[in-house]
Amino acid sequence: MDNHTLTLSDGRALEVVTAGTPQSSAVVFHHGTPGAWNTWEDWLPEVESQGGFGIAFSRAGYGLSDRCLGRTIISNSSDTAEILKHFDVNSFVSIGTSGGGPHALADTTLHSNKAAISIAGVGEYGAPDLDFLADMGEENHVEFGAALQGEAAITQWMEENSGALGRVTGAEIIQAFGGLIGEADKKALVAEVAENTAAAYRHGLTVSYYGWLDDDLAFVAPWGFDITAIGKPVELWQGDDDFMVPHAHGKWLNSKIPTSKLVFVPGEGHISLGENKRGDIIANALSYLK
Repeated sequence: MDNHTLTLSDGRALEVVTAGTPQSSAVVFHHGTPGAWNTWEDWLPEVESQGGFGIAFSRAGYGLSDRCLGRTIISNSSDTAEILKHFDVNSFVSIGTSGGGPHALADTTLHSNKAAISIAGVGEYGAPDLDFLADMGEENHVEFGAALQGEAAITQWMEENSGALGRVTGAEIIQAFGGLIGEADKKALVAEVAENTAAAYRHGLTVSYYGWLDDDLAFVAPWGFDITAIGKPVELWQGDDDFMVPHAHGKWLNSKIPTSKLVFVPGEGHISLGENKRGDIIANALSYLK
């Protein structure tokens, strides 16, 4: 894998990691909330092994990427577009997990996008037919409750809670998740997976909590694009043992996106789904580029 620091048109630095031989097509990865590029540390080599070019980056405010004040779901796609231009990519598939799901869907607004894959991605807050917080762990109720009160409240929540996650170890990660994970995820979090998960949180929060804060504010605001107008193929992967993003979100997205296919995998959780289905998901992504 190769590390890059891109200077964007507005002067911000963006942390980008690639795998495989650069080519005109790519798979672009969007990490969850919180997180960083290394969420995909096991995925990028898999893309390369299947003959593709993989690109992962830390969203603005995460890891070593500069903050973009006022960032929205759709505005993140401007960063995607600049990455694609830098690497001369003219055809890509976006993959996003959890909080990265909406960002992957937003990429369908880019002309060079061929498809999007959302892995346990959240639906839109405020939709009249989606109870956003239903069946989520209590921790999410508290966090999003703060975000809904505005920037001052969610900043205070970050001050009180982000530090511990920024120091978390693999041995501590299951306890840190609390009520946000079920049995499938606890089983999936073997030592190596647990440490990789913890490392992504640590790196994402290595400089500040701004990326996490800005994600939360973006999730409770309009996304900035119409998901009912998506015309590119969309895969929505979802399990039913998920207390971070309950499967109602996947069902709701499937009911709104005219080109979507819901891949419902009973018994899988928020983390286990990607761990157990990684090869299939990457193979599907690359198939859209052929």
